[in-house]
Amino acid sequence: MAITKLPGRAIQQPFDNELDLNNTLKLKDVIEKITVNTSAMGANIQFDFLGNSIVYHSANSTANSTINFRGNSTVSLNDYLSANQSISATILITNGATGYAIANVLIDGNTISPKWLGNTAPSANSEAIDVYSYTIIKTADSTFNVLGNKNVYDEIAAGAAYTFQGTVSGYTSGGYASGGNSNIIDKFPFSSDSNATDVGDLTSARQGQAGQSSSASGYNSGGNPSTNIIDKFSFASDANATDVGDLTVARFYIAGQSSSDNGYASGGWNDPVVNTIDKFPFASDANATDVGDLTQARRDSAGQSSDVSGYTSGGSTIPPFVNTIDKFPFSSDSNATDVGDLTSTRGLVAGQSSTDNGYTSGGFAPPYVNTIDKFPFASDGNAADVGDLTQTIGLTAGQSSTASGYNSGGATPSIVNTIDKFPFASDGNAADVGDLTEARKVAAGQQV
Repeated sequence: MAITKLPGRAIQQPFDNELDLNNTLKLKDVIEKITVNTSAMGANIQFDFLGNSIVYHSANSTANSTINFRGNSTVSLNDYLSANQSISATILITNGATGYAIANVLIDGNTISPKWLGNTAPSANSEAIDVYSYTIIKTADSTFNVLGNKNVYDEIAAGAAYTFQGTVSGYTSGGYASGGNSNIIDKFPFSSDSNATDVGDLTSARQGQAGQSSSASGYNSGGNPSTNIIDKFSFASDANATDVGDLTVARFYIAGQSSSDNGYASGGWNDPVVNTIDKFPFASDANATDVGDLTQARRDSAGQSSDVSGYTSGGSTIPPFVNTIDKFPFSSDSNATDVGDLTSTRGLVAGQSSTDNGYTSGGFAPPYVNTIDKFPFASDGNAADVGDLTQTIGLTAGQSSTASGYNSGGATPSIVNTIDKFPFASDGNAADVGDLTEARKVAAGQQV
């Protein structure tokens, strides 16, 4: 039989009978027909080799299925195949939220147990396309071996976007205790109200450092005694911090902010106060660079972080205390702008951040206050008083979960070990939900 190739056209030559080729067959391209079934895989599938060798069920499956291999409705597979011949079939089934599998295999209505790759029958997968491949070998009349394999195809899930807020734990690191500066790293859970546990040490005991959080590590930058050290500790395991870089200038009483890629340290005291905004990378251990200025040189401010901007609120210019809310962008290195005011001038404040709002809590006006201020990230504006801490207090460390803001430690002026929690979903007062392992003030806060 001659096969004619027309210019610019693929060969489509049907053969009603067998085509015997005794010499080498050279093919450039082979186009294979597939049957796309827009209905769901049901409880029973009839797979007809005379009609196709690949079937794709594109709708979500509704039940586990039994598949029956045959020639077609009038021709058995036993009649279609001779002894010592094999044939292959591929079935693609789509699964939604509930996964269903091809649970049973029949040939010409008779049950047969496939031999599976890896010697384990596959299970169903949700939100995926399961591809079953069968090689059927006829060894004698009505005698078959079936070799099975299954592969799973799904979209590669995009990496989870960084969020400043944590879902697991808050951390309180360093600070000043009754016996002097502390190096303790405390951890407390977000899932339940509980006391903190001591999980590691900073490289040196110090107070007044800024806290930053990547998705993998907590950072402490600067601190008193005046230092430029950037410490890093792991969230994945409880361990001591390591020194991974330096700020551009040694200072303390700094505000900390965090983007998905970088930590920021803004303002602080270096005799006198400074307006510096330092930035250091999370991806590698390195020194910070000076990337901009606050609108005022100040210390004792709070830091907040939205997805796109860092905020520095309140603080002291020595003298006086200020109510300024500064904002600087994460996408480019530039100076901050004044975008609003707190409800009162004060310093020694703590910062928290929900996905939508920044919070500035506690502080010293004077005297100490229990105010929780809230300001929006979506637009520039002044803060509103939305609640009270459990006590009038300043010098606390701030932490943020996805649901709540936390204040840990601080001074009333007596040094305390209190962990306060207030909700983000509604405006309300804080509740005392636990204790640090030691009473201390001027510590740094982190979260994961």
